[in-house]
Amino acid sequence: MNPVDVYINQFPEIVKETLQQIRQIVKTIAPNAEEIISYGMPGYKTNGKPLIYFAGYKNHIGLYATPSGNIGFKNELSQYKQGRGSVQFPLDQPIPYELIQRIVKFRLEENESKMKK
Repeated sequence: MNPVDVYINQFPEIVKETLQQIRQIVKTIAPNAEEIISYGMPGYKTNGKPLIYFAGYKNHIGLYATPSGNIGFKNELSQYKQGRGSVQFPLDQPIPYELIQRIVKFRLEENESKMKK
């Protein structure tokens, strides 16, 4: 079994479903991204550079889009608890999947532009 499947399957159903949704978003936007387990959580790389990571917790989902991903969406993420390069989406609120899509696209474009330089 794929290590990311093993990671996701350890969680209760609500967390599992949310993690699968985020995984599908990444795979749709960045189909060629390398899927890994890094820092103990699912992560994706494009062009050898980190794209995004996510993690499940009891009460929230952590999304790690590096500092640039958080800075690029500062206003929209302001309602969520944040750290440097991370944001927490509480499981008792709707998960902002459309925002996650835009963050993944933003990070993909960043990685692609770094590759062209």
